[in-house]
Amino acid sequence: MIAAHVMAAAGLVLLTILPEILPSPFMGILTAVMVYAIGGGLLEVLVSPVVEACPSDNKEKAMSMLHSFYCWGHAGVVLLSTVFFYFAGIANWKILALIWAMVPICNAFVFTKVPIASLIEDGEKGMRLKDLFGMKVFWILLVMMICAGASEQAVSQWASTFAEKGLGITKTAGDLAGPMTFAILMGASRAFYGKYGDRIHLERFMVYSCILCILSYLGIALLPLPQLSLIACGVCGLSVGIMWPGTFSKASATLPKGGTAMFALLALGGDIGCSGGPTVVGMVSGAVGDDLKMGVLAGVVFPVLLLTGIGMLATGTGKIKDKVDFM
Repeated sequence: MIAAHVMAAAGLVLLTILPEILPSPFMGILTAVMVYAIGGGLLEVLVSPVVEACPSDNKEKAMSMLHSFYCWGHAGVVLLSTVFFYFAGIANWKILALIWAMVPICNAFVFTKVPIASLIEDGEKGMRLKDLFGMKVFWILLVMMICAGASEQAVSQWASTFAEKGLGITKTAGDLAGPMTFAILMGASRAFYGKYGDRIHLERFMVYSCILCILSYLGIALLPLPQLSLIACGVCGLSVGIMWPGTFSKASATLPKGGTAMFALLALGGDIGCSGGPTVVGMVSGAVGDDLKMGVLAGVVFPVLLLTGIGMLATGTGKIKDKVDFM
């Protein structure tokens, strides 16, 4: 965890240095991005099992609350960076990169004092990659994670562009109306489950969220007024909140000995979805004359597949059932 924070901070610092000293500024930027991407990737893999290992009474609530802070961080970065650029100008972006580098630097020092519990009980061993790959239920969970990431980012990554083009507003206003609204509502959904998860059936909450996500995708693509489509973007943020942490919780309950390897592979699947979802939207949009609505319409396949995966787990597909009741 400490190394991950150091890499994240180092990448942000290098972002202000390498483009100036390397022959190609682009290679400097790319190298810096790779460094902080390693840090971010390690954090994504490690934070969830660290929280899962904490001796809490309701791990589903803890997982949802954990992932809600991703949303608050997302919203905070958008808001504070937008304010900074408004007053200081985009030309001073290097100062902003150094300011944001302070966050992982502080966290690295904090984690030197954080106790880490074991994810696997003493005397037991986590499942090997070979064991995981040989289980049908794991592949269902992996596809669900891919679809969770894709459902989330297919709209989130294009929300600013959608707001700018649809409403004819500036990039500053587009960032605030698009990605920040999406992140706030996604965080609200996760915080809600994090607060009241002990009273809510996880599978039903995920099913209803998938249905709402499908409806929001259809609203973005088919509603005639751009203002209504932008509202549908916000509703999409609300609907996808439980998908990522909920799938993690389902995986932990279904495969309690999956260990860090399982979390790492699921995080990889989620990242593939985060990359693939916006890519599919962009490719389809480009193929039909830069019609972003049609690209989003094609993305509806992701929440549909996620809903299918939840149904397969609920019927016991893979011959391993949850410790909790099914729908």
